[in-house]
Amino acid sequence: MAEFAAHAKPGAVVLDLQHGLWERGTLESAIGVAGAQVPVIARCAENSHSAIAQALDAGAASVLVPLVETVDDAYRAISAGRYPPAGKRSAGGVRPLRAGLEAMRAADREVAIGLMIETVEGVENVEAIAETPGVDYLFIGTGDLALSRGTSDSGVIDSDCERILRAATANGLPCGIFTGNVRAARQAFERGYRMGVCANDIDLVKDGFLAAREDARRSLPDGCLSF
Repeated sequence: MAEFAAHAKPGAVVLDLQHGLWERGTLESAIGVAGAQVPVIARCAENSHSAIAQALDAGAASVLVPLVETVDDAYRAISAGRYPPAGKRSAGGVRPLRAGLEAMRAADREVAIGLMIETVEGVENVEAIAETPGVDYLFIGTGDLALSRGTSDSGVIDSDCERILRAATANGLPCGIFTGNVRAARQAFERGYRMGVCANDIDLVKDGFLAAREDARRSLPDGCLSF
């Protein structure tokens, strides 16, 4: 599915290592195939050195670090994603070692570190988080934010999103948001967002099967069984 998504030539493909069904071998394979076509953003399993390093060692162009709530969280993510002296990422992994140490240093300047703001605490600290040196972009997790707020009221969540967007813009950072479809992504871009997830594999597969089922029910004679 990652290969098919990459062949569609989107701006990037996001691999969800936090909630997706990934392990190290399939991650390496997916980035190897998709990364040759488009940039791959890896949403890490957690804000830890091992989780961030694993995604970058596999060849991800960017890591998207979840549940960043404080400046300390931001510094931890940046430290894990950068080689010394900017951070504490270890020199390892198969793909990073192919071209030697100097190539690793050069690649380090190309890797983007994104921070997910998706809790009430993260929103309350977003101005300071956005000012943290080394942050490349912010991304809003609207689902977790609604859970953290205890409400899915659009007015409340939109207010939080606007605050995050303002903080990112004030510091010259792109801000992204999960939108779910192209129409919502277009509306987000009109509001100033620079990144938007407009489709995901589960919904595309689910909707495709449902559409095929409904088409078959309308088209086939009664009593026929479709597979």
